[in-house]
Amino acid sequence: MLDSALMAARQMFTPEFRAVLIKSLGLTLLALALGWIGLQALIDHLLTLEPGYLRSGAQVVAGLGLAFGLLFLITPVTAAVAGLFLDDVAAVVERTHYPQDPPGVAPPALRGALMSARFGALVLAINVAMLPLLFFPGVNLVAWGLVNAYLLSREYFTLAALRFRPEAEAAALRRRHRGRVFVAGLAAAALAIVPFANLLTPLFATAFFVHLHKKIAALDARRLGASAAPERLGSS
Repeated sequence: MLDSALMAARQMFTPEFRAVLIKSLGLTLLALALGWIGLQALIDHLLTLEPGYLRSGAQVVAGLGLAFGLLFLITPVTAAVAGLFLDDVAAVVERTHYPQDPPGVAPPALRGALMSARFGALVLAINVAMLPLLFFPGVNLVAWGLVNAYLLSREYFTLAALRFRPEAEAAALRRRHRGRVFVAGLAAAALAIVPFANLLTPLFATAFFVHLHKKIAALDARRLGASAAPERLGSS
């Protein structure tokens, strides 16, 4: 698993990955900026306190809260936006490291967009539900890490697996190797904790889980017999 993480990390700043990173960061910043402008306008419209100094004070407090909220939204927004490009990332990893294998097939564009939106909404909803844990230092970090490790591992392993197998088979493969997949999710969740580095999480996680899926699928092929494998897999 460590070698898969290292291969993913080494590929992060290659020209092909940089192109995807620039596009996803640009759209993420645009989405956050539009959200800021829209919410700030709504706040200014709703705050009608008198006298003026009370209104100004309330606007400052609301602005600080809005800034904190947008920082909190960086991870789910990045995940949703980057999801539009993750099949491109997976294809680069497959082409670079597994040229002897049949290439994966991306899901239809509409399905991919819906999966991306669903994942972003799920990450946002669960992280909002966990906000009360901010009052319990230590506990909140552990809980956040475990929950996001599960979410990230499930989503990114499924993304890698769906390029080669039906959804039911991808889910069965993940369940058979749930321990290894979850540990890989912990690595992705650890990166997501680090400010600014969390913007790289979708790209790193995609590359990491493409490698992991290849290894797990090869392991299954050896255990169940080569005839059970849906694709010819390399040993690396």
